[in-house]
Amino acid sequence: MSGHSKWSTIKRKKEKTDGARAKVFTKIGRELAVAVREGGGADPASNSKLRECIAKAKANNVPNENIERIIKKAAGSADGDNYENITYEGYGPCGIAVIVETLTDNRNRTAGDIRHFFDKFGGNLGTQGCVSFMFSQKGLLVIEKEDNEEDKVMEDALEAGAADFDAENDDVYEIYTEPEDFGAVMEALTEKGYEFVSADVSMIPSTYTKIEDEEAAVKMQKLLDMLEDNDDVQNVYHNWDMPESDEED
Repeated sequence: MSGHSKWSTIKRKKEKTDGARAKVFTKIGRELAVAVREGGGADPASNSKLRECIAKAKANNVPNENIERIIKKAAGSADGDNYENITYEGYGPCGIAVIVETLTDNRNRTAGDIRHFFDKFGGNLGTQGCVSFMFSQKGLLVIEKEDNEEDKVMEDALEAGAADFDAENDDVYEIYTEPEDFGAVMEALTEKGYEFVSADVSMIPSTYTKIEDEEAAVKMQKLLDMLEDNDDVQNVYHNWDMPESDEED
């Protein structure tokens, strides 16, 4: 399993969103609220979706008081915004596979925006299932290597029920789980004192594709930026093997 490109994507997102924390908080807040209303209430002990959203919120440095306030508000409101999950699939420049997960209260607006972004930057929006077969849904927990010994982290992760462990990246350990085991593995590692750089159930590509043409690479980067900046977009997954220069930007 290639973790290198996945981590580079996470790193780029985190570096980028450091300057736009309010937007990140808003998107995660929306996920928390929907998890409360649709996932089984405000108790994370009995609502696995809410547990996952809380982990994601904490990995993105959302303050605990913000999380608690959003959950309390969602639990006490019967007439909240009617959001629906819609997933779009398509191809970026050079055939890069792209999956876009949205949470929207206006599907016509969102569909128009997503189609516009693909068209503008040399891609095309496809039909449901056109690229998702190239991805597998996996839980992914990312832990910084600093002060964490590889053998100990791997032992703790596998003991907690992780499916795979990757230490190839210079900066982090990547722990993969089956989607249904994500919450349990995350909780077991949290109890052992680990903190996560990133914690989420993600779509992991089976293979990655390079873009050799510089102009196409610029367009691909702009497509990702526009998608991620859109208020309705929650997650963007792709199989672009990003070059080192882009990873460090």
